[in-house]
Order: sequence, then structure tokens, then C-alpha cells
Amino acid sequence: MNESGEERLARNEAFFRQVNERINDVAGGISGVGDVPYEFLCECSDPSCTARLTLTTSEYEEVRESPRRFVIAPGHTSPEIEHVVEREGDHVVVEKMGLAGLIAAELDPRTA
Repeated sequence: MNESGEERLARNEAFFRQVNERINDVAGGISGVGDVPYEFLCECSDPSCTARLTLTTSEYEEVRESPRRFVIAPGHTSPEIEHVVEREGDHVVVEKMGLAGLIAAELDPRTA
């Protein structure tokens, strides 16, 4: 896959991560509610994906400890740019490699 293809895939995933950051902000802002499950979007590279994943805010925070890690639905991996580092019930955690990893870190809203 050429670099422009990798860049496009990484940017698609970064967009979904930004949406999930807003979901996490709202979930964290609800007073009186503990660490309960919320629906997050699959952060895969398919811009038409509508898969929903259930994670608690603490599970989401664990994924976000690394700017190269994303939460996606099983079977939505793009092996040319990422590898699976963790498997959970309805989701997997992937880590971006190479150019996609650099772009993911660059577009991380927590470090930008």
C-alpha cells in the first residue's frame, strides 16, 4: 500500500477517535454516575462503518493511554497498518504501525 493510502486510512481512524473523545467527555461529565458502560464508535479505517462498541470510561481511557492505539470491532482490522494488541468481548484494541502510527500520534487530540 502506498503512503497516501496509509495516510487516508489513518486519518479516517483519527476522525472516529475524535468523535469518541467527545462521547467520553460527555460520559465523564455526567455527575453521580460511576464507571458505567457507554457506546463508542468503531475507530476502524472504513468511513462508512457504523459499528458500536460498549466500553466503560475506564476501559476507554486504557486504550487512550497510547496515541497509536484504537478500539475497533472484531474483523475490522487493517493488517497493513495495525496489529491487534488486546481482544475483549465486542472489541479489539489495535496499535498502528509505520506511517499510520506516526499520523495517529500526530493527530491525537490529547497531545495536539
